[in-house]
This record gives sequence, structure tokens and C-alpha cells, in this order.
Amino acid sequence: MEPRCRASGLPTSAKANGAVTDVALIPAFVNPGAGTFKKAREALASSGRFDIREVPGPSLGDEIRKVVNEGAKRIVIAGGDGSVCTAASVTCGTDVELGILPAGTLNHFALDHGIPADLVEAAKVAAGEKTFMADVGYAGDRLFLNTSSIGAYVTFVQLRDRLEGRFGYRLASLIAMIRIIVAMPTIGAQIEIDGETQTYRTPLVMVSVGERQLQLPVLGSRIKGGKRGLQVFAVRGRRRARLLVVALSAVARGVDCRDPELDAYLVDHCTIDRKRGHARVSFDGETEQKVLPLDYRIERDALRIVVPEPTPEEAVAPATAPAS
Repeated sequence: MEPRCRASGLPTSAKANGAVTDVALIPAFVNPGAGTFKKAREALASSGRFDIREVPGPSLGDEIRKVVNEGAKRIVIAGGDGSVCTAASVTCGTDVELGILPAGTLNHFALDHGIPADLVEAAKVAAGEKTFMADVGYAGDRLFLNTSSIGAYVTFVQLRDRLEGRFGYRLASLIAMIRIIVAMPTIGAQIEIDGETQTYRTPLVMVSVGERQLQLPVLGSRIKGGKRGLQVFAVRGRRRARLLVVALSAVARGVDCRDPELDAYLVDHCTIDRKRGHARVSFDGETEQKVLPLDYRIERDALRIVVPEPTPEEAVAPATAPAS
């Protein structure tokens, strides 16, 4: 198997009297709605390597597409998982490299791939030379990087978003969580895997990209060197305390598939359906109305992201491809 990391094709810099010359600035998109927008902008500006563009979330995809169509070989996105997913939907399947500054409320994809939480350090990585081919998931034509779900978590996200303006993110999350525990909504769902259909009355169905850890305290984090594919989970039962642990922790980071109230599968593709023919579906913490059935699939080595250079210890270790 060919290595999934490679050096970037960025132009090398030359120095004259201590000043860097002949280096094209890298287009960097900063979402003003990101959780640490100002710090991200300052981190990018301090580098001197980026052409910083402030673009609100609804316009990100179009603006990134313009730059890619103009021939950019690398773009950088500063924001959370939602913003990164928007950028990835443009660059996925191309040779365009995607640098990431984890500047949002949720930054699971960046941190799972070793990108520093410190924004100054992340900016250095985004200007570096090491890239990595990551796997992504699709639900129909909708790309997602971490998780997609149907059921309780979608209701949680909708409640949280309505309350966030009044109470802030953390308190809104707590209030939404309590309401979910009290109401305990369930849905009827059919999951088709390898030609066989399983029927559930469940509070949650979740699909994650990549194999996940199965025990605390690292529950749900991506397994380094783990199996590649889609990990599909369906919750069985309605016990409130268990659903709280499973549904909310699960969609944020994964879930313990050895729990007796869960069914778990690791597959390349699956189909989720329900009698109503439509559903509100969560993708990396954002929700959309979708027509069902919804076909999920894994796309391997589809997204080229910029990652940190290996440490001296990693450089001398046997060469292995990191898990996506």
C-alpha cells in the first residue's frame, strides 16, 4: 500500500535581508461566527503566509470554490467542524490541500488528526509541507467528516441552537439535554447492511467515520491505526440515564459498542430508512432535512489535509499509515 502522507508542493521560500520573498500567500478563510474568530485571525496574520478572507458561514462554500477554480493548490479554513466540512466538500476528490485552524466550538476532526489546539501552532502547521489523505463519509451526496445521526441528537441540536442566543452554548446544551432525557423521543428506523434489514424502535441511529475507542476515558475517539470504514450504531431500549450517556457522548465522540443496549456494525456502506420518508439528520453537529432512504458510504483517501511534521520518535518508527 502506498503511504497516505506526502510532502506538499508549496513553493520554497527565499530570504533577502531576512525577509521572505517569492512565496505566494495561501488563501485563508475565517468564519466570523467561529468560536475564536479574533484569535484565529491574529494567528494567521502573525505568520505572514496567508491571504486572510473573512467570510460568513453561508458564503464559505461559494468563496472557497471561486479560489479553487482560480487554481489555488492549498486553502486554509479557520472554524469548527461545520466550517471544515464546508471547505472539505469543495476540496474533496481534488489535489487541493486543506489546512485547518480549529477555531470553532467543536473541533473534533482537526484534533483527531493531530492538528494543535493552539491556533498559532496550528497556523504553522497549515503553512507546512506534510499532508495526509483522510477518509470521509457520504450520506447521499452530503459529505460528513465525523458523524451523522438520526433521532435524539438531532432534537438536542435543534433545542440547543434555539436556546444558545439566550443562555450561551454550555447552558443551552445542558437545558436541551435535560429536555431530551424527560421527553425521550424515539423513531422507527430500518437499517440495511450487507443486504439484510434490521428494524428498530430507537432513540438514536449514528454513523461514524472510522473505528472508535470502546472504553472510558477515551470513549469514542478515533483509534490510531484502527480499521477504516463506517461504524454504525443503533440504540436499543429507552432507559433515560443510559440514553444520556450513549446519545450525547456518542455523537460528540463515539460510543461504546459493547454496551448490551447497542447494535454496532463496521461497514463500507449502509442504508437508513423510515416509514415517514423524510427525517431531520445531523451531520457534524449541524442538521438538515433529508429525503429517505439515505445511502451512506465511505470514501477512502478522498481528502488531502495538512498535518504536523512527525516528531523525531515518529520519524524513526516503522512507517505506517495513520488512521483516518
